[in-house]
Amino acid sequence: MGQEINLLANYPQSKRNVKERGETKTEADRQLARQFGREFFDGERSHGYGGYTYHPRFWQPVVPTFVTQYGLCAGKKLLDVGCGKGFMLHDFAQLIPGIHVSGIDISSYAISNALETMQPYVQVADARSLPFQENSFDLVIAINTIHNLELDELKEALREIERVSRGNSFITVDAYRNAEEKELMEAWNLTAKTILHVDEWKSLFQSVGYSGDFYWFIP
Repeated sequence: MGQEINLLANYPQSKRNVKERGETKTEADRQLARQFGREFFDGERSHGYGGYTYHPRFWQPVVPTFVTQYGLCAGKKLLDVGCGKGFMLHDFAQLIPGIHVSGIDISSYAISNALETMQPYVQVADARSLPFQENSFDLVIAINTIHNLELDELKEALREIERVSRGNSFITVDAYRNAEEKELMEAWNLTAKTILHVDEWKSLFQSVGYSGDFYWFIP
């Protein structure tokens, strides 16, 4: 198992009204969001992003952190599991000339509406069965993705990340460290099917042989 390290420290943080979201969110909202279609990305805020559009202020401040941590440079190969419309991949490609980027997402809507520059490099695929050979990538990233799977499915995804990586990977998952954070997480959650205490996550990583780095999303 790798490091617990916050590589998204430079990602801009928006103010979240967790209490309001918890009071207004319904099971119907969750079911619609979990289809990961137009409503999740570009529909009402109660169903997901409320409009998922590109802006360089989000991922461009983050890329240098990954460069430093993993030695990314021209010729390296990067995979984004749960790439959405390819925003993060676009910024990696823009800021690291010559890097090879690939992305997969379960959402055909996201892939068909990906940034034009990224469309040749992204495809619809399942995190539980990545369409790549073993040891294909110098770095595999999955930001807030695998927790959208049931526990057994999530284990498959972790093993797949491990399989296609040459040794470096980084994931973030929904988690909590105490009762207060658990309550906030349950109020905020829209799509995650697996939410665990940070210690439970670490035990899970060890049990499936995940050797990459990790951090938590806690609203």
